[in-house]
Amino acid sequence: MFDFFSGSDPTHGFVNYVDQGTAQSGGLINTDNNAVYIGVDHTNTASNSGRSSVRLTSTKSYDHGLVILDLAHMPGGICGTWPAFWMVGADWPNNGEIDIIEGVNSGTTNAMTLHTSSDCSMSSGGFSGSLNTKNCDVNAAGQATNAGCGIDSSSTASYGDGFNSANGGVYATEWTSNGISIYFFPRGSVPSDISGDNPDPTGWGLPAASFGSSSCDIDSHFKGLQIVFDTTFCGDWAGAVWSTDSTCSAKAATCNDYVQNHAGDFKDAYWSVNSLRVYTDNGSAKSNISNSSAGAAPQSSAAAVPASVSAPTALSTQGSMSSALAPVGSKSPATTMTTSAMTTPAPTTMATSASGPLAIEQSNGAVAIPVETPSSAGDATTVTMSAMTYNDFPKERLKRERVRHILRHAQKHGHAGRF
Repeated sequence: MFDFFSGSDPTHGFVNYVDQGTAQSGGLINTDNNAVYIGVDHTNTASNSGRSSVRLTSTKSYDHGLVILDLAHMPGGICGTWPAFWMVGADWPNNGEIDIIEGVNSGTTNAMTLHTSSDCSMSSGGFSGSLNTKNCDVNAAGQATNAGCGIDSSSTASYGDGFNSANGGVYATEWTSNGISIYFFPRGSVPSDISGDNPDPTGWGLPAASFGSSSCDIDSHFKGLQIVFDTTFCGDWAGAVWSTDSTCSAKAATCNDYVQNHAGDFKDAYWSVNSLRVYTDNGSAKSNISNSSAGAAPQSSAAAVPASVSAPTALSTQGSMSSALAPVGSKSPATTMTTSAMTTPAPTTMATSASGPLAIEQSNGAVAIPVETPSSAGDATTVTMSAMTYNDFPKERLKRERVRHILRHAQKHGHAGRF
């Protein structure tokens, strides 16, 4: 499940984050074309508070895991934009931050960064990207404030126009006690086990970014992280470096002016998510989010587990809602919803208010997130999260020492961290 964040942007962006109802009615989120669309307003002159956009935060927090995101399109490479797919803890920077996909303005490569409190620095080597800064401490001496430890991708296919023109690709982030590693695979070069139930990074080659060192206790610096999708504008990074980007600064005197008055230029500032899967390493569960169409009519606020599902283990969510997962310890995974039409029995839907968490649906242990209100029974379009047990996931690779992973808020740009 994901919440819609509708507060003020912590990075001081020229953005108006909207709630679920506004996002749906404004066409900023939908599940057309067998993918989850997360976009921005590209038809109206922006208000003085900023351009309307969506920021989604997972209701579940994670400690360790393998996060696999399959994208068909990302918002990057557009002047004024600052998109990010990242993970962050409630107590920033003490709980840490992992920036998996990030960039600003006309940038052409992905920036991967970690942000932490003191006493966390990374060694170099063991990745294909370019190291910018080694000290993850947001207040590290000799680095710009909030620079963190950052690595830039060496591939223009990793971000923006290069990524989108190749029909996207897959980002996989591995987080263990030994380190954090980020892998990028262009479409056509995705390892075959990525789409299966037993992805194993030991066979994936060199990661794009790898963060791990005896100079950083990963477990004490990264804990209780939530997953975030967002697209903000200008702010502490994109706005701060506007004048140094010759492509963008030629379009308008300031970043805010450009974003406010050039709505049509943001038509391609959207995420198109084929799937998001999270594998945990504690033996409990792994989660899968993908697009699916299912017939269902809104029901009450109590989800009924289909009779075909054995007693599930409950995973609590915000408010009074909870989502049922497949039984812990079960050998077989729960039914997985893919981007094709769902063939399992119709789920039961839980309705919520527009300002609350995304509604849940359930089918054979799956948890679905409707992003459009069905016009009639049998016409519900959903984003689906199905839960599966973790038994077959190769835990031995979670103990290896190879990794150290994730992103950057580049020192050379001198931009601020996200919280």
